[in-house]
Amino acid sequence: MKKIFLALLMMAGMHAMAQSDYDVLKDKKTKATVYKGECTFDDLLKQASFGWLQRGAAEYMPDTAAVKYLKQYMPNYEIVVFMGTWCDDTYTVLPKLYKVLQASAYPMKNYTMYGVDRAKEAKYVESKLYKIENVPTVILMKNMNEIGRIVEVPKRRVEVEMAALIQEDIQKQEMRDLQKQQ
Repeated sequence: MKKIFLALLMMAGMHAMAQSDYDVLKDKKTKATVYKGECTFDDLLKQASFGWLQRGAAEYMPDTAAVKYLKQYMPNYEIVVFMGTWCDDTYTVLPKLYKVLQASAYPMKNYTMYGVDRAKEAKYVESKLYKIENVPTVILMKNMNEIGRIVEVPKRRVEVEMAALIQEDIQKQEMRDLQKQQ
């Protein structure tokens, strides 16, 4: 556990200094472009073959109540995303997440995204540290602790799922605070 914490701490430090650190590969199965490693939405938007991101974001209309809630509370959380530029579920979920982050004015300095290959491996050890089995995986973090995750396709809208994770975390914190007072 101590090793994982140190590795995550090192990665957080590297993230603060790094913008993007990904390799561009060709998928053996489909010959599609694969980003493997840390990348940003801007990196994806620059790639002509990733038009699915802009199209999907333009078409999506987020739940306004959930966005309002996220705008208030989500800046207190970090988001780590693992996605596959070859993955149909990523094509569906990532544009929606992008639109929600824009609509909620989420501070992108708190957002980290990793592209993975079909083996679900990132450029370095990130996918192993976060125990990634399927993509996309959206991980909500607070103070280096995982609060919850959305794996593949959310059961509800992505913004509703995120709001529910945050609400659950806030309730747990309130319970801890009450127990401390007793």
